[in-house]
Amino acid sequence: MTKKTNNGKRRALPKSAIATAVVMRLYIASSAPNSMLAIANLEAICKEHLSDQFTLEIVDVLESPERALADGILVTPSLAKLSPSPIAKIIGNLNDRVSVLHALGIT
Repeated sequence: MTKKTNNGKRRALPKSAIATAVVMRLYIASSAPNSMLAIANLEAICKEHLSDQFTLEIVDVLESPERALADGILVTPSLAKLSPSPIAKIIGNLNDRVSVLHALGIT
């Protein structure tokens, strides 16, 4: 399992994290202000609460509109937590930490 960073580089997660890693996909609209804020907010949450126990894929819907439509994304920024179950989605710049932590299953 790998972690994809904003610059597109991937790095391996520690083996101990594989079973409990949170897998997320963040849909953004290029460098729109709310998209940049969502990235910054999510990075801060991941750094504080998830360490290296997550995988994040960032999808720019302006570069991949067909993917966004196939995934049912109509609004950006949107965060999808894909695993562990249950799946959760959050729309917005992710500044409501309580809602984001709840959706990610972090208490």
